[in-house]
Amino acid sequence: MTQTSPPGWHPDPGYTGFGPIQERWWDGTQWTDQLRVPPAALRSRRIRIGAGITAAVVVLAAIGGGVYLLSDDSGTTGNSATAPSSSPSPAPSRPGAPGGSGGDGGGETPEQQQPQTEDGYATDMASGISIPVPDGWTGESGMGAGVTTGTYACPGDSGEKCVRGGVFSVPAAALKLTTKTAKATAEKDIATNAEESYGEKIYGGITSHEQLKSEAVTVAGRQGYRVRWKVVTKNGDDGYVESLAFPSPQAADMLIVVRSGFDINPKAPGLSVLDDITKGIKAASGAGSGPGTNA
Repeated sequence: MTQTSPPGWHPDPGYTGFGPIQERWWDGTQWTDQLRVPPAALRSRRIRIGAGITAAVVVLAAIGGGVYLLSDDSGTTGNSATAPSSSPSPAPSRPGAPGGSGGDGGGETPEQQQPQTEDGYATDMASGISIPVPDGWTGESGMGAGVTTGTYACPGDSGEKCVRGGVFSVPAAALKLTTKTAKATAEKDIATNAEESYGEKIYGGITSHEQLKSEAVTVAGRQGYRVRWKVVTKNGDDGYVESLAFPSPQAADMLIVVRSGFDINPKAPGLSVLDDITKGIKAASGAGSGPGTNA
């Protein structure tokens, strides 16, 4: 195609193969600095940790001692920086704003320097945060980030792999959460988190839950909010699930959701580990920061 191709979102020509591909905005004459997570990737990528986590980007969404299933349905592209040949897509309503393309492209990153990975952390490039990886755990970085313990055969299906615990992050928009404050977002997400972690056939569903925490908390220098439940399942281990929400260090108007879940089992990590992980979450190296906080 020529340099007269119409404006639109297209696969990033600078994609290096690390993490799921992003889309970059073509303004009709050149590639801009605006990036986003493709809406299709946000909705079709499914990760299960805790009996079934529907997630959005890379290893995000919920966890718990549950199914760890990552389907690879991301697209591929070359690295040529030529003009796009596909038809144009809607322009962002505001450059770099979450949900900019008519509310359908949740997870766009601000027009800033992209976050970088670093040793000892799993970096969420969409949200601009890094999650510490405890000793013996595995961390995965990308458009969303996650840290998990080792796997084991799931109680309801030995053919599936479960994890004793894990912590995952994702932009709130990727989970279709439209609440405006950290508190409202955490309160709304916790039930979905619990259901997707322990509510499917692996655990036979949740019979009851007890709220253990509902409180403000500072994360990565931002004012956030967390809700923690203890859930009782029909089959297998019971578990702890937590939904934590706070503004991104790189964009105060972008809320991040960190879903956590731990089996209640002698082989599972204790809740003190979850607290340590939360305290260790920080702005990703190379990510910009903006003023303002949400309560």
